[in-house]
Amino acid sequence: MPSEQALTDIPYARPSSTVVLARASARDPELFMVQRHADAAFGDAWAFPGGVVDDDDAAVHEYCSGISIAEADSHLGVKADGLDLYSAAIRELFEESGVLLADIESIAEDLASFRNALNAGTDSWADFVARNNLPLRCDKLHYFSHWVTPQIFSKRYSTRFFLAEMPAGQHAMHCGSELTDCRWVGAHDMLEAGRAGDVELHFPTIKTLELIARYPTLEELVEWAST
Repeated sequence: MPSEQALTDIPYARPSSTVVLARASARDPELFMVQRHADAAFGDAWAFPGGVVDDDDAAVHEYCSGISIAEADSHLGVKADGLDLYSAAIRELFEESGVLLADIESIAEDLASFRNALNAGTDSWADFVARNNLPLRCDKLHYFSHWVTPQIFSKRYSTRFFLAEMPAGQHAMHCGSELTDCRWVGAHDMLEAGRAGDVELHFPTIKTLELIARYPTLEELVEWAST
């Protein structure tokens, strides 16, 4: 049995959210994937947009639409703070891809400028949501898996994976700070690129791609993730 000292030495797994953004194509569903900066966590690897929960995510609960606090906790199998993970998923997706799961037609300010300010730390997600009275479409997120970094790693994350359909009329593009590249790609093609050594993929990303590769259409993929 591990000693109390050994248990306290285990790094805390920070709650985080990841979003698999998907769209239909002539072949299998395409997924929006990003390449991490070499100096970032999981540097140089290709992954899905996401990041850790922060204080602003709890501050916008009243704007989270389509799901209640109790429903969020139930869906994720947690006793509290489930809605933080939904809010973080929407925020991180916007920061890293520019795609916002909300009614963007109701927003008066320039989204690209706000995204730059948010990533630079000169504006606040909570302030932006409040001043635009913006409902966040948490019901567009379909939770499907949970990954926790093994205890041997110094940086650990407890990450919830969500699927979302690419909203009509929006354009996905990686930010220029933590990310260096992006692409729309099918799960089979990305797995093949990983096997060939053309891209670096970490284990949770590989297993997620293998899950998604089972579904030949976007409709089937969304149906799986939402049940």
